[in-house]
Amino acid sequence: MLEAGGMPPGRRPVTVVIPVWNALDYTRKCLDTLRANTGYPGYRLIVIDNGSSDGTGEYLKLQSDVVTVSNKRNVGFAKANNQAIASSDPQSDIVLLNNDVEVHQPDWIDRLQACAYGNPSIGIVGCRLLTPEGNLLHAGTYMPVETLWGQQVGSGERNINQYNRDREVEGVVFACAYIKRQVIDDVGLLDEEYVSYFEDTDYCFRVIEKGYRIVCCGSVTVVHHEHASTRVNQVDHGDIFVRAQKVFRRKWGAQLRNRRYTRRLGWHSIFNFPTGYAISSRQLACALDRQGVDVAYRYVYGPGTPFAPAEPELSDSYKVNVIRARNLDASRIQVVYGQGDVFQSNFGKYKIGFTMLETDRIPPEWVRQANLMDEIWTPSTFNARTFAESGVNRPIHVVPLGVDPDYFNPRISRYPLSGLYTFLSVFEWGERKMPELLLRAFNHEFRRDEAVVLVCKTLNSDPNVDPHAQIAALGLDPRGGRIHLSLNQLVPTYQLGALYRSADCFVLTTRGEGFGMPIIEAMACGLPVIATDWSAHPDFMNSRNSYPLPVERLVPAQAKCPYYAGAKWAEPSYSHLRRLMRHVFEHPAEARAKGENASFDVLANWTWDHAAEKILARIVELDGGSRAETPTASGRR
Repeated sequence: MLEAGGMPPGRRPVTVVIPVWNALDYTRKCLDTLRANTGYPGYRLIVIDNGSSDGTGEYLKLQSDVVTVSNKRNVGFAKANNQAIASSDPQSDIVLLNNDVEVHQPDWIDRLQACAYGNPSIGIVGCRLLTPEGNLLHAGTYMPVETLWGQQVGSGERNINQYNRDREVEGVVFACAYIKRQVIDDVGLLDEEYVSYFEDTDYCFRVIEKGYRIVCCGSVTVVHHEHASTRVNQVDHGDIFVRAQKVFRRKWGAQLRNRRYTRRLGWHSIFNFPTGYAISSRQLACALDRQGVDVAYRYVYGPGTPFAPAEPELSDSYKVNVIRARNLDASRIQVVYGQGDVFQSNFGKYKIGFTMLETDRIPPEWVRQANLMDEIWTPSTFNARTFAESGVNRPIHVVPLGVDPDYFNPRISRYPLSGLYTFLSVFEWGERKMPELLLRAFNHEFRRDEAVVLVCKTLNSDPNVDPHAQIAALGLDPRGGRIHLSLNQLVPTYQLGALYRSADCFVLTTRGEGFGMPIIEAMACGLPVIATDWSAHPDFMNSRNSYPLPVERLVPAQAKCPYYAGAKWAEPSYSHLRRLMRHVFEHPAEARAKGENASFDVLANWTWDHAAEKILARIVELDGGSRAETPTASGRR
């Protein structure tokens, strides 16, 4: 049974529009993969030839399933697409597709359409784009206010199936974009003042102004040979880009800041280091930016912190670099996010200190500086309690940290060890993580001939400590459980999800955590977790979603760290650890179910966007609910 227009029930008529300008080899490949790998029935195909001279016109005449619009010259990307849209069925939705795209997913149109009609507010749907080499090229776009140099989300990263969910984004590139007919009727056609570049962002902004949302469909991936036409035709990509940018700046430059930001915040912290506060600091700043908070940054360090006296100026994140370049002035509410002995650097109109510690007390100097603030933020109920018990008398708010659901989820690619049940631990080598307990327990509980292994990914920054020598001193049984040590082998942060996904269970015998990032990241990826039932992570760990490891007693913390003087931390149970690891190994179905519960709980409640929403709500309270004054362009650097 067909609906009006010859479409099966539940499906919309679809016209695929492909503009071409020479590059016949790419066009042929595009059409061949499109035909071979498109299961959507009855779609129509319009190709606009922008004055090609390489045999493209002759080739298109032989394609019986293609309606060709031929131009005598190159009229530009925007106008060519408009020509095709104008000649399409007025009831048809439009899929814009570059001729340098390859399609390898039979249900790609079905999925784009299902996403587009999943909510009436959705107007345009894009998808993940990969390079021919298999790296991620695009999972949405955003336009930095300061530079108007559009960025493709995730570009250049190794593909581990990140960004695999449907997400609202600021824009998508029109190399592959599904546009509802209703949107075209409401918004109109592409702006032909753009010859090429920026026309897609411009159109997305116009669509958003009409009240629609832009979504990147994470379950659709196509291959994109970026800039194929400019390369083949030997056109100066930079010249076209700059001219288009001038048009975009004239149309959107003045209003973009007010459109993007409604609040302001100062952020004292560290960004461009591979460990410590820096990773979560970058995530929080970027999440706040997504929430419409204009974050200005200042690098801060103190005599008691391990931070270096100079921070690298640039990171691999364009957004972080833009935030880092902003001017931090005293009129902003300011947050110092770092160890508690740097709070006094805060000079904002309202001063907030944001920190954590993994023991039952914080140092007297931290208390002193905390009481100079207007209020304190800390990421767990454990720290809120210990700070108050240590003498902090300022208001204390729990502002949790989180995970990035686009990099830590159960659909991230996995690379398991064949035939081996894999326990994974990720930690920094040291007394607080108690690696000797983990290594002994695993080695003594399992036999070498059992199909199980413990992988310890650990970093050691202390030149006076030799982990291999310390392991040798444990006298582990060569007939016991097999252990693989990965020492100081750096994995890019965005690829850690693939490491977790490649294991079967995560285990951490920590004596205490300020929050417990590896634990919550592993949980987000769907792993059952065994971790000490003390300090911060019981906020998100429970017997339904994990295996809490009982604590035998509290003991004095290591004396060589001045922050821990007089404080205590936990001693996790050796015997319980052995029993839990054996239980998980022998009951994998139960463990997987706990991992599924863990992923659901974390992704529903503990992401960076959840954290940023809580911070934004607090900023609104402090500002009295009014929109904060935004800085002018002249106040930027």
